[in-house]
Amino acid sequence: MKEFNRNILANNIKELRKQKKLNQIELAKQLNVSQQTIGAWETGRAIPGSDTLDTLANYFNVTTDYLLGRDTDQEPDHNDDTAVTWSDLGTPMPYGGKIPDELKDTYADLAKSYFKRHPEYLNKD
Repeated sequence: MKEFNRNILANNIKELRKQKKLNQIELAKQLNVSQQTIGAWETGRAIPGSDTLDTLANYFNVTTDYLLGRDTDQEPDHNDDTAVTWSDLGTPMPYGGKIPDELKDTYADLAKSYFKRHPEYLNKD
């Protein structure tokens, strides 16, 4: 296994942030940390803990091995065979296929959150 390199981690965090067109303050808000923490990670003065490393990997849709420089493949493995449809569940679609007005905002928030973590599924034919 390749050794962990603090400078590679720092550079990967910075580059992934820039790819998302975020400044340090915006990323800090997304991750619920301070801008100073982001700055420390990006300069290699500090390293995120294992839970935070997982959070970063999920947020940027990469593997922790990529963040740590152990793997050069930025894309995590996705298996489309695991996608579940309503028919797979053996139950009818809730609400007869029409979402009640009082739940529309909730469903929209869920969808936004999902596609934020999985942008590769947007605009798929």
